[in-house]
Amino acid sequence: MTNSAVSSDVEGLRVRARQNIEEGAVTSGYSAHRKTILKRLNDALATETVCVLRYRRHHFMARGIHSQAVAAEFLVHSNEEQAHADQLAARIVQLGGEPDFSPDTLVSRSHAEYVEGSSLADMITENLVAERIAIDSYRDFIQHIGDQDPTTRRLLESILAMEEEHADDLADLLHKMPQQV
Repeated sequence: MTNSAVSSDVEGLRVRARQNIEEGAVTSGYSAHRKTILKRLNDALATETVCVLRYRRHHFMARGIHSQAVAAEFLVHSNEEQAHADQLAARIVQLGGEPDFSPDTLVSRSHAEYVEGSSLADMITENLVAERIAIDSYRDFIQHIGDQDPTTRRLLESILAMEEEHADDLADLLHKMPQQV
């Protein structure tokens, strides 16, 4: 590429950067279907929020001989899920959308269910099921994005890694539980 080609490309970048300036981080180079990405991000936000609430309940309701360590793990997971929700909400705003925290539709938009569980083993199982749902949901979302939105893809990949870690932690806890708990 010659110096004049690079120069004209830089000039084009400068011109395009001044167009639609009110759209912030979303430039003409953004190739994903923004409305679809925002809907899916809001669904992921609902899923994370439901998970925060379920983990919090389980943290407080954990009872039994193994409950102290398991309750502590639930609290750690709840806090990490809240961090995911915050990251998703920030990305939604960055893309020009509005994060949907409406309690009226939260459960219906969430991929994971809010299941209370009656025993410690039930609570661990329900959280593990929810993590497995989140893992597959994030994998599908990442595949859908492909190369169209690398920033959102990297965010989802980092959340996916944490969800896989959560699932592994919960599977370990479940294997350590006595059968009668």
